[in-house]
Amino acid sequence: QVQLVESGGGLVQPGGSLRLSCAASGSILSMNTMAWHRQAPGKQRELVARITSRSSTNYADSVKGRFTISRDNAKNTVYLQMNSLKSEDTAVYYCNLRNFYSDSMDEYWGQGTQVTVSS
Repeated sequence: QVQLVESGGGLVQPGGSLRLSCAASGSILSMNTMAWHRQAPGKQRELVARITSRSSTNYADSVKGRFTISRDNAKNTVYLQMNSLKSEDTAVYYCNLRNFYSDSMDEYWGQGTQVTVSS
């Protein structure tokens, strides 16, 4: 089992910045990915950014150039630096971890942290 604990959400004005953190504990394999997803009211959950255990990254087009995902493998923690925030970034942000076995995968989710961008 893996536990994910997010922190760092809150209320920020448009154009502002926030940094989310997600600390993972438990059975974390060396082959894994960590990611941030978000879900706005009335919308489906979507991938924001993902980072592999070797720090390869990919981003949703809507956040490219504004958000940066990073990880500290020694702390089993993933971060999401969010700059130039827009009202449309308002959502609950969820941390995600995937453990990869030779022929299968486990997936875990955090409880979510609210990010509200509003003046």
